[in-house]
Formats: sequence, C-alpha cells, structure tokens
Amino acid sequence: MEKVATKKTGLKKITSYMPLYLMMLPGLLYLFINNYLPMAGLVVAFKNYNARKGIFGSDWVGFENFKYLFKTTDGWVITRNTILYNFAFIVINTVLAVLVAILLSELTAKFRTKIYQSVILLPFLISSVIVSYLVFAFMSAESGFLNNTVLPALGLEPIAWYNEPKYWPIILIVVSAWKTVGYNCIIYLATIVGIDRGYYEAASLEGAGKLQQIWHITLPLLKPVIILLTMLALGRIFYSDFGLFYQVPQNQGALYSTTNTIDTYVYRGLLQLGNISMSSAAGLYQSVVGFILVLGSNLWVRRLDKNSAIF
Repeated sequence: MEKVATKKTGLKKITSYMPLYLMMLPGLLYLFINNYLPMAGLVVAFKNYNARKGIFGSDWVGFENFKYLFKTTDGWVITRNTILYNFAFIVINTVLAVLVAILLSELTAKFRTKIYQSVILLPFLISSVIVSYLVFAFMSAESGFLNNTVLPALGLEPIAWYNEPKYWPIILIVVSAWKTVGYNCIIYLATIVGIDRGYYEAASLEGAGKLQQIWHITLPLLKPVIILLTMLALGRIFYSDFGLFYQVPQNQGALYSTTNTIDTYVYRGLLQLGNISMSSAAGLYQSVVGFILVLGSNLWVRRLDKNSAIF
C-alpha cells in the first residue's frame, strides 16, 4: 500500500511539473544536438583524418596530433600567453565590471542610467574587424592619433606600435576591458538591483556611509555571482578571443611573441598545413584542461565557502 501511495505521489509531482518539463525540452534538445552529439567527432584528434575514409574509417595515430602543440618552442609561448592574458582579463575585467555596476546602481535618474548602460554596452556589439581599424586609427605609425597628436604634445618621439611587441600586452588588456566590461557588468547590476533595499535603509539608520554599505552589503551579496562567473571563466582560460588576438594586431609577425595564443597558432597552422586532426587535438586539449580547472576551482571554493560552489 505504501509503495502504491508513493508511486501515486511521484506521478502527481511529475504531472504538476509537466509544463516546466515541456518548457525545458527545447533547451535540452538544443544542448544535445549542439553540444553532446558533436562530441563523437573528438575521435578525429586521435586519427590521421582522411576525407575519403571518413571520421571513423581514418587511421589511428594515437597522440601524434598532440605533439603539434608541444614539439616546438612556440608551445611554451602560446600556452604562457593564453593563460596570462586570460588571467589578466578575468581579474581586471571582473573588478571593472563590478565597479561600473556599483556606480550605475547608485544613479537615481533612470533616463541617465539607461543612456550610460547603452554607451558602455556598445563596444561589445562592435565586431573585432571594426575594433581593429579603430585601434589602427590610434596606433598607426604614419597617421595614428597617438603619434600625431598625443606623443608630440608630450614631447615624445613617435612609436612604431605594430613593430614593438612590448606594448601589446597593455594594449590588448585595455581593448579587452573597453569591449567587454559593459557586457559583463549587466549580471552584476541585475544582482545589485535585486538586493533588498531594506538592508541599505537599516544600515543608513545605523549611520553607515555609502562606502560602508557597499563594503558590508553590496559586495558580500555579490560574492556568489562573482565566484560563479569567475569559475566559468576559468573553464575557458585555455581559449582566447580570436578576433582580439588575430584581428586587432592585424596578424603582424613582429608581434607574435606577445600576441600569439593557442587559437591563433592553430589557425595559422591550419592555413599552412590544412590538418583537421591537429586542430581537433588542440580543441580537445583546451576542453580537457578547462574542465579540470573548473572542477579544481569548484573544489577549492567548496572548501572555503560551501554555499558559493557550483556543485
């Protein structure tokens, strides 16, 4: 009797949640078709792909395709660049996005707030090709704004920006922040707007200033979101913004030491060799390392604060 009652209760729950299951169905189908079904193609990373034999008929080569990434001195350079740039992007862009979100949340005029939100979001909507031309307009050796206006006003000599690799870590970090901070701050701003105003009113009655309210209320309540987005970003620390690293430096060979990443290296390799198996090996390498980083960071966060972990 108890089993029958339990089954009836289970069926009743499923029936009551049926509309939610139906709403989930398109998303689950999309994930299965777009994310899980293509995973069978990962086998290409371990094969010498031949279009005539197909993916599963091509010859096995084991880990030979992975040697492409590590057998040259470029392997260290592209791995270093990819990790350090992404680490800088995660830290700097997160700090700036949180700061901008807090500043926007303090604005009382709604019309002005919407104007500011639209202005800072606009760079994210601009394609990398256009961004590369905007950067060129600033950095061009002959007609650039910096060489013709800013540097002469400061009494400095013009700089051949596209021949000097040492300047590009700063340039790429600035361009990345300009392009993505407006988009990244949206989630933080939505979280701040959702915080109960009663906390701030109570703090104000206790004599807390604006900075104290931000430090003791806003930032602690933002912490779970910051940790979640940071862990998701860590999962893609072996990937790079292809447009940022390929289009903005305009594929200048003199800048490869500071602009070459795994994605751009593989792309250039594909252009020269046309080897799909090597490209698949690089993609699998990036995915596996990213997966390990997400698990490791989640385990670390779980030890520090169980409630802030993803799982």
